[in-house]
Amino acid sequence: MPSDPSANAPCIVWFRQDFRLEDNPALSAAVKRGGPVIPIFIWSPEDEGRWRMGAASRWWLHYSLESLSKSLTALGAHLVIRDGSVASGLKELVEATGAEAVFWNRRWEPAAQKQEEAVQAMLKKQGVEGRAFNAALLFEPGEVLNGSGGPYKVFTPFYRACLAKGLPSRTQPAPEAIEGSRLKGLKLEDLELLPKIHWAGEIAKAWTPGEAGAQKQLDWFAHGPVADYMEERNRPDHEGVSRMSPHLHFGEIGPRQIVHRLRGDVAQGYLREVVWREFAHHMLHFYPETTDEPLHPEFVHFPWEKDVKGRHAWQKGLTGYPMVDAGMRQLWTTGWMHNRVRMIVASFLVKDLLIPWQSGAKWFWDTLVDADLANNTMGWQWTAGCGADAAPYFRIFNPVSQGEKFDPDGAYVREWVPELAKLPKEWIHKPWEAPAAVLETAGVSLGETYPKPIVDHKFARGRALQALARAKGSPHPDDPQPQLDL
Repeated sequence: MPSDPSANAPCIVWFRQDFRLEDNPALSAAVKRGGPVIPIFIWSPEDEGRWRMGAASRWWLHYSLESLSKSLTALGAHLVIRDGSVASGLKELVEATGAEAVFWNRRWEPAAQKQEEAVQAMLKKQGVEGRAFNAALLFEPGEVLNGSGGPYKVFTPFYRACLAKGLPSRTQPAPEAIEGSRLKGLKLEDLELLPKIHWAGEIAKAWTPGEAGAQKQLDWFAHGPVADYMEERNRPDHEGVSRMSPHLHFGEIGPRQIVHRLRGDVAQGYLREVVWREFAHHMLHFYPETTDEPLHPEFVHFPWEKDVKGRHAWQKGLTGYPMVDAGMRQLWTTGWMHNRVRMIVASFLVKDLLIPWQSGAKWFWDTLVDADLANNTMGWQWTAGCGADAAPYFRIFNPVSQGEKFDPDGAYVREWVPELAKLPKEWIHKPWEAPAAVLETAGVSLGETYPKPIVDHKFARGRALQALARAKGSPHPDDPQPQLDL
């Protein structure tokens, strides 16, 4: 018998980005409470402010919701889909159903926290219980603090503090059945989430959104690549990374489940990356302004260029640097890019072209299926040298040497830049240096079949170092600069 005297009244479970049944604390608590459970998703782009979900993420959301709806139906529940303001939508549902509780899992983006505050205020006014749970992180912001009681700004001590606390790995099973209640809502198609441009079909070939897809991907990773992760994670020409990021972002799997599954020393390198994700979310919570402003204020006056032509070439994968172009084309085609290549293309945009990191962050936001505000913000600020753990700020990636080191045979470039496929490996990352006879044999005509470099890296590197010196307050921009061209 339920202990709660109002347990027979319905409980609403507000799904946000936690589209799974297993290890979903809000759903588990609602089922345990007893009585009908009303799962609801409210599409509310207006509540998201400036960082509304991009096109690639909306594609993923559609199919993730479709998967969640089928899973709930199989257990006896029915996912109610609405749109509009979340607080207003939940208020209407509470009044229509007589629900006496609303449960949900927290999100930590600035707009999402404001949304939650509005919901809490509404529920308090209605006299309805509101309970929030942690499903997205191992540790919530505020649980891991430095010796002074403040947030960490450097990853390594944060990581050590997390290990000292012990990475949580206890998970909750999915409910075996749910007492549902059928209510009218929108059809998923009514949200018009699917983009109407050609790349959507290509993305579908690369991914299986939903909880089952997440579990299948983790199984694949656990049975092979995780053992060699530290050696293989930087090789975009190999299948050496987990590709779990979109599943984690949409809550189709949670970090506790990953820690639980990938136990042992062999997985420590990968679990360190899971904690990097934690670090990004903690930083965004404590420094919400960093979505648009640099963490280090001296970079506010960085002398950025307004290079529209260069930005368009970068977006289209037509910079003339094969490693950069391969990454940008992989992104457009699949909605994802290998992490090593993300660093290369980001460094090229902000340091070779001196285009603001915010411009790159917005492009990634619209084109990545794993467009996570915390990770996206930290990654771009790290590359620009103005964010957390960004030392040395003068780090500049050389797109040629990076390609030669991490795509030594040119397989990655050949896949995504097929017009260079017949070039020998010694020239594939620098076709402008290839002898004319080699280019002719490979069918490459620079400036026609493949662009010439839009900027000289050596020149661009020197220009970037001078700009960085001015931003950091160096005595004189012509002083000798640190030599770090990776």
